[in-house]
Amino acid sequence: MNENTLFYWLFLSRLTRLSAALIQQLVDVLEREKIAVSSIVQTMKKLQMHSSIVDHVKKIPLQTIEKEIQWGQQNPQHHLIVYSDPSYPHLLKQIASPPPVLYVRGNVDCLSLPQLAIVGSRNPTAVGRELATHFASQLSRIGFVITSGFAIGIDTSAHEGALQHGQTIAVLGSGLQVIYPKRNQRLVDAVTEQGALLSIFPLQTAPLREYFPQRNRIISGLSAGVLVIEATVRSGSLITARFAGEQGREIFAIPGSIHNPLSRGCHWLIRQGAKLVETTDDIVEELKGLLSLDVWKTEPDSTPKTSHKLDDEQKQLLDAMGYEITSSEALLERTDFSAEQIASMLLILELKDRVQCVNGGWLRKVSAIC
Repeated sequence: MNENTLFYWLFLSRLTRLSAALIQQLVDVLEREKIAVSSIVQTMKKLQMHSSIVDHVKKIPLQTIEKEIQWGQQNPQHHLIVYSDPSYPHLLKQIASPPPVLYVRGNVDCLSLPQLAIVGSRNPTAVGRELATHFASQLSRIGFVITSGFAIGIDTSAHEGALQHGQTIAVLGSGLQVIYPKRNQRLVDAVTEQGALLSIFPLQTAPLREYFPQRNRIISGLSAGVLVIEATVRSGSLITARFAGEQGREIFAIPGSIHNPLSRGCHWLIRQGAKLVETTDDIVEELKGLLSLDVWKTEPDSTPKTSHKLDDEQKQLLDAMGYEITSSEALLERTDFSAEQIASMLLILELKDRVQCVNGGWLRKVSAIC
């Protein structure tokens, strides 16, 4: 794509009232008439565009567009992908009002691979974090690119899990030169090397509240399905799930404790028809057609991380713990063990990677359950 054509796309994409298809038509006119960049405003007047659009065009700084083109040229990991580009993701092109331009930093090829979105609470439980890491790790290992929103919480755990075995795409609610949240700056290089950072917003766009629903629509639009792990009924994760439903994508949800407020969003989705997920097989069964047969035959590793066997007393203590955070005092009440015995067994179980110490007590490791 020549520089003038790219300039037209970047320039016209600033006009939010113009669809990608209409921008394509305008770009074709500008190219055919060989309109100079400096004459775009006059040309749009001749095309009898609405006066409000013409007024908006006048305010678009040409220098900013030029800097974005330079950004795309200065590094092989920087990409400006327009709607007409062959590398524009096929699934995203099918949604209503697809974004005219994608700003990408990283491996652009991963955008065309089978993607599964994993989303959830920004303030998850320890179980939620581990579930996100576990599912992302195993699903990326068999060939799915894990897509999420780079937020603190479930999103971050999903990206980290995917990086263990495969690729991940982080869709930002800001421009690529304004990384948000800042504490995830540590992940930028790893995500860029093993996947991509993606935004539909110009490079210097600040992370405003109204941009995050737009980001969520892109997350689901890129993906074949969306897995929700811990979410309230009124949450951005359920907005992503709603978009997924409207876009014809599969919706998956992991149930949780009835005592956990963060389980209610997942339970609501399941009641509305989302597929209840207990293991990665539940997702693979629905989406296996997207993976090559050879890759799919490499089934997820659902075995515990440890092969250490437990004795009867250790099994009894785990049974008393159940699947929620449990205090040592509660274990003392539920068993006939002494406080010293419980402390000793908990230490052994922690060394065997079966439990972890969390705020409020002890918790079974997800990897020892799934």
